[in-house]
Amino acid sequence: MASIPTQGASRAVLSAVRNGALNRCPTVSLGGALPCKLNRIYQGIPIRTAGRRSIANERKHITTQAVESNGSAPARAGLSIDLRGKKAFVAGVADDQGFGWAIAKALAEAGAEISLGVWVPALNIFESNLRRGKFDASRKLSDGSLMEFVKVYPMDAVYDSPEDVPEEVATNKRYAAAGDKGFTVSQCAKNVEADFGKIDIIVHSLANGPEVTKPLLETSRKGYLAAISASSYSFVSMVQRFGPIMNPGGAAISLTYLASERIIPGYGGGMSSAKAALESDTRVLAFEAGRKFQIRVNTISAGPLGSRAAKAIGFIDDMIRYSYANAPIQKALEAREVGNAAAFLLSPMASAVTGSLVYVDNGLNAMGLAVDSETLVRKEEPVSA
Repeated sequence: MASIPTQGASRAVLSAVRNGALNRCPTVSLGGALPCKLNRIYQGIPIRTAGRRSIANERKHITTQAVESNGSAPARAGLSIDLRGKKAFVAGVADDQGFGWAIAKALAEAGAEISLGVWVPALNIFESNLRRGKFDASRKLSDGSLMEFVKVYPMDAVYDSPEDVPEEVATNKRYAAAGDKGFTVSQCAKNVEADFGKIDIIVHSLANGPEVTKPLLETSRKGYLAAISASSYSFVSMVQRFGPIMNPGGAAISLTYLASERIIPGYGGGMSSAKAALESDTRVLAFEAGRKFQIRVNTISAGPLGSRAAKAIGFIDDMIRYSYANAPIQKALEAREVGNAAAFLLSPMASAVTGSLVYVDNGLNAMGLAVDSETLVRKEEPVSA
């Protein structure tokens, strides 16, 4: 694409317009090369001089031509996220509402091939809704096509290997339906490798805290450790087992929340601790997996979203209203905004970004106090007589 002329070049062209030099270059109006010194300035950018045009209009026209010139086609941006040929595995999608779905869709928009790891108890209903077209509206990409999943795998990230699965889970009919290939993290990684060989991207979009509605003072050891296991160690397990089947230059990402570093009453059951652990693990994994597998590891701290999973916590609507009232950007967070940020972090465009925590929350993390608080409203003192 031709470059926009500099201010000095523009002055030279305008001088030529005043002096009639352009009229002495007969091929200019046809878009040919300039047979004069202006060729060094414009390098083939077509300049039309037919009719009467003021100097100001000529400047505007010349600049427009410089911006639009690209042969016969309009100018196009030279910077875009291109993941064509990349293979992504997204864990934690159970419907079309959450961040996992939005990340998968953003990766698909960029050209990546998407496979999913779906929590075993939700697998049947997810696949049924997919077949029946209930997700078709959400699957629609910008070109009108539908996002496709090359394969959907049963997965429960709480279990690393078959030996870790309790008998009551292994014999549960929903888990038994997963078949001989299994659903543990190690089995899922082996299945992905058998089907596709090396992959490039892994996404950890899952969390669970069975006692999330309890204050920390009322959380049991079992509930606390369950939150850590499902919400943070599961990411460690995925990087351990998927790392060896990832191409060098690949990337892993997870999702965290502001409660990892700030007090968010209502986000209990050890979940705030689990998110803090996840962020710490992100930094350590960035070093270890970077050296061992040559992959990058980052996490996104996303703002509140009214997804199905979040509504189970109970206070998500309050947090959405609070964020709208207090964040620097006063709007509701959209899942696609998190998806777009993830697509960047997972692409070669972010090749030097690893071990990072990226906030996608309309800036709420930057606030030190609630600007909608009644305690900040200055009330006029009554004037004494």
